[in-house]
Amino acid sequence: MVEVFKTNVQKKAQSKMLLGMLSEAFPSFKINFDLSDCDKVLRVEGDDMDCSRIMILLKEHGFSCEVLD
Repeated sequence: MVEVFKTNVQKKAQSKMLLGMLSEAFPSFKINFDLSDCDKVLRVEGDDMDCSRIMILLKEHGFSCEVLD
């Protein structure tokens, strides 16, 4: 399963910090940011994904995050 999220992450340093935190929380998932996209997308690939948990983790670190349709 692949989910794509719209975020407000602007800087590479922010994405690196979030990638580390998300990789620790979801070690079996493939996770990456595309900051060149207008929606600053976060792509997450893995089984048994809980989108709300991913969104909560980003919001706890001060970033907006919503599932892109």
